[in-house]
Amino acid sequence: MKAIKALALAVVVGAMMPVSGFAAAKDKIVVDLVSEPSSLDPQKQWNPDSYFVYRNIFDQLVTRDDDGKVVPAIATAWAYKSDTEIAFTLRDDATFHDGQKLTPEDVVFSVNRIIDKKFASPQLSQFNKIASAAVTGPHEVTIRTNGPYPVLLAQLVKLSIVPKHVVEAVGDDAFNLSPVGSGPYKFEKWQRGVAVSLVRNDAYWGRKGYFRSAEFRAVPDAATRVADLKAGSADVAVTLDPDLAAQLQGAAGTKVLTAVTERIAYLKLNPSKPPFDDVNLRRAVAYAVDKQSIVDGLLGGYDKPVSQLASPDYTGYVEGVEGLAFDPAQARQLIEKAGSAAAQPIAFLTSPTFDQRIVQALVQQLNDVGFKVNVETVDFATYLQRIQSEKTKQPVISFGRWSCACQDADGISFPLLQSSSSFSAVSDPGIDTLLNSARNTLDEKKRLEAYKEVATTVAKDVPILPLYQAAVIYGVADRLEWKPTANESFFLNRASWHE
Repeated sequence: MKAIKALALAVVVGAMMPVSGFAAAKDKIVVDLVSEPSSLDPQKQWNPDSYFVYRNIFDQLVTRDDDGKVVPAIATAWAYKSDTEIAFTLRDDATFHDGQKLTPEDVVFSVNRIIDKKFASPQLSQFNKIASAAVTGPHEVTIRTNGPYPVLLAQLVKLSIVPKHVVEAVGDDAFNLSPVGSGPYKFEKWQRGVAVSLVRNDAYWGRKGYFRSAEFRAVPDAATRVADLKAGSADVAVTLDPDLAAQLQGAAGTKVLTAVTERIAYLKLNPSKPPFDDVNLRRAVAYAVDKQSIVDGLLGGYDKPVSQLASPDYTGYVEGVEGLAFDPAQARQLIEKAGSAAAQPIAFLTSPTFDQRIVQALVQQLNDVGFKVNVETVDFATYLQRIQSEKTKQPVISFGRWSCACQDADGISFPLLQSSSSFSAVSDPGIDTLLNSARNTLDEKKRLEAYKEVATTVAKDVPILPLYQAAVIYGVADRLEWKPTANESFFLNRASWHE
């Protein structure tokens, strides 16, 4: 009992130490996430908290530098053999964390695993243009696509290479619980509901990590993340709102870092379920939502309203496409005309991962014009499961934020609008044809024409309502040297303490 009391006292005293004395001495970096990762298998789930962690465990064929340029990683060079074949030359000095060499066979296995429909990766829609991968030389892999695929390199930034020998030996479930990669950090342990711990890979082929170890903790309450940062028990607090960021301005030992990202926030409506099987009620939602007031009043002006599922940074962004303007009177008129169809209670699905002030503001704006919307909050793993179910079982309305980390309209429009995607609640043959056309040509003019039609249809029929281009706000220890990026990647080996 005395030992327990002594330990508790040590924890309290440690938490009260000033940042300058606590963080400076640490050989470990502590990151407060919103939720624990829903998966550490990089080819399974796709969400910010998982990505923040496993991106450090695994390598990819190519990556992005801090300026957003696609640069070599495991692939040192690449060349198109034809419009549908690209050959990658691989480095020969990469090893997995168990000591075995990373081979072309591992790359082929990883590509074929994620495109296998039986594996059912939620990321499949981002890679299903890949037809096959094959070893074509001692240090070469050739990827063949089903028709020209202009977004291939941008998507491969996210395709992690997993060890064939480990996955086949232990199976998918066991691999998720104890992943083995070739990245700059190795998996150490996963305390479910608490934290994931990584240790530095001193045998890494590339830039070595500065920190000996890293801990990623699940801290759903944003105020607690800020308190941890102020106390020096955390070094990075993710997903802060402007009000919490303001609390850190001038606080000893802390600073605020921001970046406008390629992530698009949206309201996802379900056209296959009442009341939003009525296009006029979907339009009423668009008329009811005041995007600018949300950006200015709740987001501190960091974010930017958008009218399409792309930002000006995207290839495929279309100038001049405008959505339905904020017009609550028009929304009320459409709701009154719909009668009983608009009178039913509507469950609005969300998760603590998202800024609940935004959710509450959206709900209030919808209720102000006559809808009867109630918030339904679930944990993020359940949220993901619900929004990826059959279309008729998906929520009637939900809030989401999407980044493909590819800066291309295909990376968000295809998964959210194409009928074959598990994330899509839309079944529109016209949209399907346009999206398929845009991802099957290297002609930029034809791609832009297709995305213009998609954006125009979305603006008119509102199967989904784009809201804003999201900014990301981090609270960090003042001594941390790190540059946030538009694709929201957190590379431990690109961060260090300022000496």
